[in-house]
Amino acid sequence: MHNEQKMHKAGAGMAKAARARTILFLTGPVALGWTPPLFAHDDPSPDEQQTAGPRIPAGADPAAERDPIIVYGRAIEQIGIAVSGSQGTVGYADFDNVPISRTGELVENVPGVIATQHSGSGKANQYFLRGFNLDHGTDFAGFVDGVPINMRTHGHGQGYLDFNFVIPETLERIDYRKGPYFADVGDFSAAGTVSFVTRDTIEPFVQGEVGAFGYVRGVAAGSTPLGGGNLLAAAEIQGYDGPWDLPEDLHRIAGLVKYSGGGNASAGGTEYSVQLNGYDSRWTSTDQVPERAVESGRIGRFGFIDPDLGGSTTRIGAVANAALGDTRLNAFATYYDFQLTSNFTYFLDDPVNGDEFIQRDRRMTYGGAVSHGIALGRSVTVTLGGDLRYDAIDRVGLYESVGGVATNTIRQDQVDEFGFGLYGEAEVRLAPGLRAIGGLRYDRISYDVSADLAVNSGSGHGDLLAPKLALAWQPARGLELYANYGRGFHSNDVRGAAISIDPASGDPADPVGVIAPADGVELGARVERGGLTASLVSYYLSLESELVFVGDAGNTEANDGSRRYGVEASLFWRPLPNLTVDADYAYTDARFVDVPDGEFYIPNAVPEVISGGVTWSPLRALSLTARLRHFGSAPLIEDNSVRSDPTTLVNLGGYYNVGRLRLGVDIFNIFDAEDADITYFYESRLRDEPAPIADRHFHPVEPRQLRASLRYTF
Repeated sequence: MHNEQKMHKAGAGMAKAARARTILFLTGPVALGWTPPLFAHDDPSPDEQQTAGPRIPAGADPAAERDPIIVYGRAIEQIGIAVSGSQGTVGYADFDNVPISRTGELVENVPGVIATQHSGSGKANQYFLRGFNLDHGTDFAGFVDGVPINMRTHGHGQGYLDFNFVIPETLERIDYRKGPYFADVGDFSAAGTVSFVTRDTIEPFVQGEVGAFGYVRGVAAGSTPLGGGNLLAAAEIQGYDGPWDLPEDLHRIAGLVKYSGGGNASAGGTEYSVQLNGYDSRWTSTDQVPERAVESGRIGRFGFIDPDLGGSTTRIGAVANAALGDTRLNAFATYYDFQLTSNFTYFLDDPVNGDEFIQRDRRMTYGGAVSHGIALGRSVTVTLGGDLRYDAIDRVGLYESVGGVATNTIRQDQVDEFGFGLYGEAEVRLAPGLRAIGGLRYDRISYDVSADLAVNSGSGHGDLLAPKLALAWQPARGLELYANYGRGFHSNDVRGAAISIDPASGDPADPVGVIAPADGVELGARVERGGLTASLVSYYLSLESELVFVGDAGNTEANDGSRRYGVEASLFWRPLPNLTVDADYAYTDARFVDVPDGEFYIPNAVPEVISGGVTWSPLRALSLTARLRHFGSAPLIEDNSVRSDPTTLVNLGGYYNVGRLRLGVDIFNIFDAEDADITYFYESRLRDEPAPIADRHFHPVEPRQLRASLRYTF
């Protein structure tokens, strides 16, 4: 244990003894039961961590007057623990009193990440990070309690990353790391990795929310001691129509049951947790619309072209985690059923019936992970581990449709996809304040595709050996410098690896590789002084094949290789006990490589992201916050002749506690900006147009709206 951690632990212990009735609002790296085998370098043992909250100490009176201690995850010390300057932790207190309009926006707690939406609220968000238009995942790996969430060979988009099943109030923390520098994560992690960790205990509460455009939400959660452990249960229901001329008619339910217990693993005990989570969502969507239709008055800003769009998602997951001393285990099984109806080009290909299509995905996913830490003396720590995953995809398909009803099968497949990874990583303390971390990871992904068009069936595999290297040096107290190199990858849709004939056109098709490698380097610095935490990094990333959304096809295709370089700066500051300020800035220059001159711009690669906010508590019971989110203009076509407009949003929130009651008011888009969540450029044709027209197509940000919430804690 580092000296800083010892002091932190001792201080926490004294505070707990002095305040028997204090509630600690989580936000550091904490696991009351067990933390999944991710992010080994920034995962202290449970007794060294802050406790999740709200939590009542044994024997305390929940109704007693409280003097909350707020511990912000972003203020938790990373020096001497972190492997790079672009990793960190965000705790519950960091986002509890922050306006969040969609569940997926939780990832915006990761510096430099933007989460938008170009369809209905039940669909996975679209993510932007380090100059990537990540579509719905692609090069951004996501985990919840150790379970990988990205979908391989998904019906809508490779790496589809849907966090909508998460209930925000059940989260303990969010861990993040950027770049391919960490041996314990393989697929989809070239740009970054985010891990959600749920709580083991929650003080029982019920909460209701109402807002503009038919927004309603209810959530109830709580935990109780049971059989030497803790049983937690949570449920959420949500409805929303939105500002759209075609009501979204969102119906969403989610639930979580979790049991955790055991002793202190760091002291040789066994910690464990098992859980069952479920989610179902149904919605109607207004997708991106052509600018010419709005400018001509044909439709309003929130109008639609096709009234039959929307989708449904059902997800049921079982998860088990355990820690036995220095060994950590994870196992999971997930049932998933997805259907989406879309139409991006309207009447381009079929002037009579339209270009509407349906995408289906139904599968079972099984997997797990194991890791074991070994201390070799006082200066060397070795971690060995592995993970595996099997996707049994019963049906993944693409169908022509009219009026939301399938009329013709374009492609339908059954896919078995199996992947495993093995890794070893060692941290060596070369001298006081100087660490070297080296790792090596091997991944293999094999597949068997059974297509309705026999010529597109096939089997095969891809593999990758990926080295990792990092140096961390503390030249002065409160300052650490980092240098990183790593190889990572994203997998491609294996239907593209087995393809011979384009099922839509009948033309010959070239197969793609199973694995697209990425190589990255990074230099960074972190400062931790008093109430100030700041980091600055510069990075370079090359990718063998870029996955790019193709609007007129409604899919994501493997494209040319790319390179990116950029800088990121992050700040978290508490100048006063009741005032916090945070700010993040990211700039990326992204280009295709080995392409004709002047055609090297990557569509929708956002070069500039700015976010930040201020939280002020003028009274002990009152918290006020203002949040800013900005992403800049981006190229929409390879020659940069067409660009998107920048988007800037400001949200406000106010939260007041009276005894057991908490009243919250959120105002989204306070300045009623008429910006776009996403903009594309491609050809489309409306019903009465004689020929295709190349145009910008956009999905607008939602207008100013107010939401109010009331929470009662038992």
